[in-house]
Amino acid sequence: MHGSPLGMTGDYEQRTGWLLDGAAVAFLVAYAVPILHPGLSPAWVRACAVASWTVWGLFAADYFIRLSLAEDRRRFVRGNLVALAVIVLPLLRPMRLVRLLPVLARMQHAGMSLRGRATTYVVAGAVLLGFVASLAVLDAERGSTEANITSFGDALWWATTTVTTVGYGDHFPTTGEGRIVGVGLMLGGIALVGTVTAALASWFVEQQSKEVPK
Repeated sequence: MHGSPLGMTGDYEQRTGWLLDGAAVAFLVAYAVPILHPGLSPAWVRACAVASWTVWGLFAADYFIRLSLAEDRRRFVRGNLVALAVIVLPLLRPMRLVRLLPVLARMQHAGMSLRGRATTYVVAGAVLLGFVASLAVLDAERGSTEANITSFGDALWWATTTVTTVGYGDHFPTTGEGRIVGVGLMLGGIALVGTVTAALASWFVEQQSKEVPK
């Protein structure tokens, strides 16, 4: 007897979700600490590196387990290209932190309206995106002789102006890796602005429909 499509995968994700969420939080700490504290002792740097690679191993194992459980594996691969890229390309390792977004969704109040949940999700996602991009660009730029992003404050300012599509241009990435981070942040900022705009438009339409006499 066959279950519903991806049913086994869904059951597996329900049972292991919090474990992977915790692993994502651990990765955030292990990723951030050496960047925010460049003078960290070699022992702590190694410990953070071990933690980071351990999380990579967990997410790689999770991907292949879900792939083996999926009834339509081609469909699974097409629907999880970001997860595959994160495993294959070390440059994208901060992308593992998108795993934290389901945590934010579960933490929202059950009685909150759909629009309220969407707004909370978008705001929390924007904060997480900006913080991770700040870390990633600082990590990429710090060793460059031409860098103008040399502190976390610079990186946070750059991320804020980029994700909001303001782009003052006083700070900008000069390395290839930093520019890739910038492209990802710009695309994320455009998506967030579009989501917020759609939510506001929906709210205005709803308010207008309430004012129209029946």
